Amino acid sequence: MSAAAPPAFLAEVEKKVEELVRAAEALYLHGPVYQDLDEGAKHAFVDGGFFVYMVTPRSELVSIWQITPDPYLQD
Repeated sequence: MSAAAPPAFLAEVEKKVEELVRAAEALYLHGPVYQDLDEGAKHAFVDGGFFVYMVTPRSELVSIWQITPDPYLQD
């Protein structure tokens, strides 16, 4: 198994993260003054694997915690 994630998978992750950022910008227009609890960690599945992320409105931040390619699709 390779130590690096496949480029096609990383491109899918990048595309999905861009969607998440745009959605967070629209949903939390006034992020720094957001008063509710954060949603917590979530999983996003894309072609070739998944990643774990969290939206933190007060910090205007989408953080990626873990990127996991599907081990069955590895060379």
